[in-house]
Amino acid sequence: MASSDVFVDFVVLERFMAAVLRSLGMSEVHAGVCADVLITADKQGIDSHGVSRFKPVYVDRIRAGQVDVEAVPVIVREGPTTSVFDGRNAMGQVASKMAMEDAISRAGRYGMGMAAVRNSNHYGIAGYYVAMAANAGMIGVTGTNARPSVAPTFGAEPMFGTNPLAFGLPTDEPFPFVLDCATSASQRGRIEVSARLNRPVPDGWAVGRDGQTLHDAARILKSLNSGNASLVPLGGIGESTGGHKGYGYATVVEILSSALSGGAFLAALDGSTPDGKPTALRLGHFFIAVDVAAFADPDAFRKTAGDILRQLRASAKAPGHDRIYTAGEKEYLAWMEKKDQGVKLDPALQKEILQLKKDFGLESYRFPFD
Repeated sequence: MASSDVFVDFVVLERFMAAVLRSLGMSEVHAGVCADVLITADKQGIDSHGVSRFKPVYVDRIRAGQVDVEAVPVIVREGPTTSVFDGRNAMGQVASKMAMEDAISRAGRYGMGMAAVRNSNHYGIAGYYVAMAANAGMIGVTGTNARPSVAPTFGAEPMFGTNPLAFGLPTDEPFPFVLDCATSASQRGRIEVSARLNRPVPDGWAVGRDGQTLHDAARILKSLNSGNASLVPLGGIGESTGGHKGYGYATVVEILSSALSGGAFLAALDGSTPDGKPTALRLGHFFIAVDVAAFADPDAFRKTAGDILRQLRASAKAPGHDRIYTAGEKEYLAWMEKKDQGVKLDPALQKEILQLKKDFGLESYRFPFD
């Protein structure tokens, strides 16, 4: 940790973010949902999707009129096990929690439930929603499309988003199995962190129109917005390392996030009008909940899942490595380490927090870097 970095209590930052959102016109309940999703990312060590994105992705978009803070998502189509929500341009976290709660409720009655959402916004970490299902004794699945930033295999134009696909499974361990992965080699949020810390981007994350790898994070972000750079699909450039597989999964997420809900897709999600003015992003998501009890004894399922994970971790280690991890484990360990420390804020984030505090007159909040 750099000497200028400061730790701030999780509860303080969560309440501060909720207070900012309320100042922007959001209800107390909706502000609490959004702040909870964001702070959960920081608790789990997912720094690219927590407090670091609060101002640039959420506050700035609200100020630009791209998000309707007063909107309440509504169900516009439903069956016994299915529902379609119109997010009505609400915060993505609000629409998504409602949708996953609905899918879980239907799964509790019928064994399975699925919800699709249109006209929404960035929903934070996908793992938050599948963990909701896992903690309810269910299997959870979710995916979302996003602002175009990834080129298809053999392409040089950003066509679809990082399109994460996440799974959550209950286990008999202290934490569920949660796999939350972008279908690109890296997500935009990690490049934003690199730009803020002035760190180079590794090979194979982003390429220019000429197909050459880019390393300057600030340049990559600027070029992504202008369409002159693209992120690379999971698996890498071309087919030799499996880039076509990431491309294929990204396409699946794009179709399920838009076609099921009747929502927008690909270039229509860039968040700007033809003359370059900011507008609603109109993102789509999907959520699946499967009640384990409809298939097997829940305790037996949890034990089998736990046994599989434990046997994987106990298998032979590669030279130079003394530990194997399973999905969800690192996030749990991060929380065990961070719960008494708080969120680590670098100087750039400290500056953002202080500016928000000033902008919204939240002088009652005191931080170590005041």
